[in-house]
Amino acid sequence: MKLHAFRLPLSVFIFISVFLSAIQVNLPHPMLIAERFIKGGGWLEIIVIATYGAVVAYKMQNPVNVPYWRKVTWTLFSIVFFGQLILGLLGFEKFLMTGKFHLPIPMMILGGPVYRGQLSVMTILFLSTIVLTGPAWCSQFCYFGAMDNLASGSKPKKEKLPNRLAIKTTGILLVIAVTILLRWFNVPVLIATIIAAGFGIGGVIIMVLFSRKQGKMIHCLLYCPIGTLVNVLKPANPFRLYIDNNCTFCMKCTSNCKYDALNQDDIRKKKPDTTCTLCGDCLAGCHHNAIKYKYFSLKPETARRLYLFLTISIHAIFLALARI
Repeated sequence: MKLHAFRLPLSVFIFISVFLSAIQVNLPHPMLIAERFIKGGGWLEIIVIATYGAVVAYKMQNPVNVPYWRKVTWTLFSIVFFGQLILGLLGFEKFLMTGKFHLPIPMMILGGPVYRGQLSVMTILFLSTIVLTGPAWCSQFCYFGAMDNLASGSKPKKEKLPNRLAIKTTGILLVIAVTILLRWFNVPVLIATIIAAGFGIGGVIIMVLFSRKQGKMIHCLLYCPIGTLVNVLKPANPFRLYIDNNCTFCMKCTSNCKYDALNQDDIRKKKPDTTCTLCGDCLAGCHHNAIKYKYFSLKPETARRLYLFLTISIHAIFLALARI
């Protein structure tokens, strides 16, 4: 086995270990779950999480493995996130962060600050992921997106979704307008919370009824305003995917894309559509090595390794720290 295959996993292990160790040492309130139950347990958790990140990095170096491992790790993150939330609400307060409770609905990342007139921690974390990894929020980190990923199955329909831009634009403008009106008319927090919860339930219904039927992540593509916001903001990040001259237009990559980003026109233009999240699933379907990552002047494989390093490290750190 070649030694260079261990460079990425080792880098991920070291970065996660150093980052979480700084959290463990410098913050007075225990942020790691294990530390809340056992004195010094946080150090063991750091080793476990860093090892987990290293294993994922090792496996995902091979593009063929990406769809499977991304599905597994993203689902795991969602289970851990909502599992800790449920345990916290049942009275096990050690599973909750300190501070004010907020609904675990992605829409609140946008709606919450508009309603309150101030940024939230979740909003800052979201914007940070955009700066570091572009649209990876919608393919690696969003606890709701993992459910839509599961609901959409594995065989997306080839037809491009109609009126996508109009639906997305209307949706995000309606969310902003309604939130402003709620604040303008001083609607009580309880009523605003019920409306937001209804929005979240509507999203789950869309996953069940439409994502499964289309084989595409309809909730994330058309319904979620954060998905639209990601599409708008992601050009601020330099990571890109492109299609080179090795492409034979076999269209096999389309069977791996749940984000409606690889249609015939996109492939002819040699770049995915704006809904691309850089997830990398399409690389597993391309047998001609025609789809590549780009990051400034780095070589494609180096750019991909950097992307994996960032997304896997952030995913593992969120797994350890992301709680309500």
